Amino acid sequence: MKPSLYPTQPEHIWSHFYEITRIPRPSGQEAAMRDYIIGLADERQLKTQVDNAGNLVVYVPASEGFEAAPVVAIQNHMDMVTVKTAETEHDFKTDPLQLTVNDGWLKATGTTLGADNGIGVAAALAVMTDPSVIHPPLELLFTTEEETGLYGASGLDASLLSATRLLNLDTEDWGEIYIGCAGGYGYEASRELMPKLPTPGLKPYLLHLKGLSGGHSGVQIHEQLGNANKLLVELLTEASDLTWQMVSFRGGVAHNVIAREASAVIMIDDTQIGLWEDRLSQAKARWNSYLPEVDKDLHWVFEPAPLDEAMVLSEADQSMFLSLIAILPHGAQSYNLNQPADLVDLSCNLAKVTIDHGVLTVQTSLRFFNAKQSLGLKQTIEQVFETFHLAWKNILDYPGWNPNFDSALVALTKEVMEKQTGYTAELKAIHAGLECGILLSKKADMDVVSMGPTIRGAHSPSERLQIDTVEPFWQTLVTLLSELTRR
Repeated sequence: MKPSLYPTQPEHIWSHFYEITRIPRPSGQEAAMRDYIIGLADERQLKTQVDNAGNLVVYVPASEGFEAAPVVAIQNHMDMVTVKTAETEHDFKTDPLQLTVNDGWLKATGTTLGADNGIGVAAALAVMTDPSVIHPPLELLFTTEEETGLYGASGLDASLLSATRLLNLDTEDWGEIYIGCAGGYGYEASRELMPKLPTPGLKPYLLHLKGLSGGHSGVQIHEQLGNANKLLVELLTEASDLTWQMVSFRGGVAHNVIAREASAVIMIDDTQIGLWEDRLSQAKARWNSYLPEVDKDLHWVFEPAPLDEAMVLSEADQSMFLSLIAILPHGAQSYNLNQPADLVDLSCNLAKVTIDHGVLTVQTSLRFFNAKQSLGLKQTIEQVFETFHLAWKNILDYPGWNPNFDSALVALTKEVMEKQTGYTAELKAIHAGLECGILLSKKADMDVVSMGPTIRGAHSPSERLQIDTVEPFWQTLVTLLSELTRR
């Protein structure tokens, strides 16, 4: 059900976005979302095509009188990041999102909102369904599996597109125009361990670090948010003078999300419970002295674990694991010299760590503008894996999008946006993996620009959409399309 304050204008974009929030669309499971779009197209007798990667193109004829205008593509991805708080009961494969409005922001209760990139999808559908919008011939491109590695764009059949101008609607700062994005590379590494029986007399306990904000591993990496994998291992390393043995470890959810929770099941000497509680309290106070305000809700769950039998890591494997996670890099590695200091040139996200059934698995990912600059960081990570005898493989590899300051489309977008807002629009690159770089690698004749309304907390349960930025975003989009009928 729509919340009482759910926005109503512009009508088409908000109506479509509400329907989108009711459609489950995890990465790799976009069929229902695709069917919804195809249904809208069929109602209007519009041609559609789907390629082998599941990407969808809807072909929308020009407004009357502008049939000869150059074709424009509008591009968004159909999937969303699926992250929820531990206490939230929600199945992303079946359940609609529960929306709330608070202080001018739209969000979902306990889960990601999927405004990344659902509001862009809604805008493209609004262009398709609102007869008042004047536009050139359009190719509406909806891609799959963006959030897990831009796999839909990588598998796109570019012959489906004829457009030489592309509007990407997947950025998150209204009033800014994005003309470049980072490339990405990722690893998954694993090693079989040698579990053993625990020392007699030890009791299983759950040690769960919660309450960090998490967030986007690209656009928020400079915010120095706490990484739960790193922090929990820091605590366990510090507690090496206590008696404990590790059963399992689990932290993080996806390569593009900063880990907001991590947990370990450990066997402890229950006469040392008071010492553990002191260490947990001290660690929390230490981290609160430097972590950003959004991470100040961090807290511990420390309680008996319901295990009848358990195997634990050997002393050597436990020591190896703690050293590995301590050494693997995380965070911003270098900053751009030509833009403000919040633009990171090179970063790394220690995304997921698990020890389960005797197997250690680690996922870590890099972002960069200059692939040559990433070479040293790649070598560091690979050498760490080799030193600790982990087998590794590449799971991500996509190009960046180098800024084109001479772009005619960028100049026009800037002109239109400034008329709508009354202030100077900023041209920026983003430390995140937009699909623009991949699309340009497949169709190099396109002029590309990216924009969107303001979204905060993407890839985390705090994701929220600033409602009053949607109207000017929409008006800029429709004005830009009208201008493109004549240029």
